[in-house]
Amino acid sequence: MVGGKKEESPVNMRVLHVLKTFFPDTYGGIEQVAHTLASHTSQRGVENRVLVLTPGKTRIDIDPSGYEIRRYHQDLYVASTGLSASFLLNFRKEAAWADVMHMHFPWPFADLSYLMTGIKKPSILSYHSDVVSQVRLNQLYAPLRDKYFGKMQQIVAASPGIMASSPVLQQWQDKTQLITYGIEHFEQGSLQDPAVSKWRDRFGERFFLFLGALRYYKGLHILLEALKGRDYPTVIVGKGDQHDALKAQAQVLGLKNLHFIEDVTNEEKRCIMRAAYGFVFPSHLRSEAFGIVLAEAAQQGTPMITCEIGTGTSYVNQDQETGLVVGPNDAQGFGSALDRFWREREQVKVWGEGALARYQTHFMADQMAAQYMALYQRLYRPNTSR
Repeated sequence: MVGGKKEESPVNMRVLHVLKTFFPDTYGGIEQVAHTLASHTSQRGVENRVLVLTPGKTRIDIDPSGYEIRRYHQDLYVASTGLSASFLLNFRKEAAWADVMHMHFPWPFADLSYLMTGIKKPSILSYHSDVVSQVRLNQLYAPLRDKYFGKMQQIVAASPGIMASSPVLQQWQDKTQLITYGIEHFEQGSLQDPAVSKWRDRFGERFFLFLGALRYYKGLHILLEALKGRDYPTVIVGKGDQHDALKAQAQVLGLKNLHFIEDVTNEEKRCIMRAAYGFVFPSHLRSEAFGIVLAEAAQQGTPMITCEIGTGTSYVNQDQETGLVVGPNDAQGFGSALDRFWREREQVKVWGEGALARYQTHFMADQMAAQYMALYQRLYRPNTSR
């Protein structure tokens, strides 16, 4: 550190991030990780570009932190995969700019584009999740994926769980390393802050909170079943294709203390997390590879209830240290965890302190950026074609 600022890397390095989609078209964990990584390594002297598809017009945007977002129009969306002729036609040119290619998996069209254009650049792949749906198509796609993985110099997994349990990563253990996700740092909010206390005024001193996309793999139907006969105050924040079904289920179950909110700002998100008594995250399928929002809850000192699915969720939320971990797809077990939270206020406070401590030691953006920076520098070869 010099004068309170991070020292920039003396290496003039260009990194091209390739991922399926990006803000503001979609808001998800992969997009958030790519943004955090690009913005923080930019502070360390890396020139970053992000290459993505968009349903809108092909264009170039500049993020306020300085990196460039190059968006190509998406022509088709088939089997959860965006396709674009202009992306494929321009991929070699985009790659020629870079010193290091940073591929973000899963996105099969990126695999195809990389292989068809014969990229020879140093390349790393961030393995964000297994492909759980489209089982038959995934079997057909596996040979292409394996050839693509074989071209990577390094594969990165975000948790020991996904690294050990992913069937895809088993054959690539010799070149897979662990770099866990980090998030932007914000100080823990004060419960006396009106922006925080307003949520308790609205929902009560103690309420459970879920925040995220309302997707099938989030297991929210299990949470609602767990609330049957308990009806603890619970707030679900988010949008998604399960919204109407969840509202209908809540009505059938007679849940009177369940509240749905579609949108909050980033500041409101932090404040409602701080105000919450406990953060509930019932994801029951391996599509949930990490749960960035769990690190955000930990940042605010909010203890968690999650399910053991063999991915990164149990790496963030450590059973009996930062909250409770229960079996997947088990409404009775989840309900028992809710009961224990409600019953043991002092223990919940201890878990919240543990959550904040775990965030501080494991999930800060600077830590992630430093580890990726070391990886980039290890693979870096100056691009003589500039």
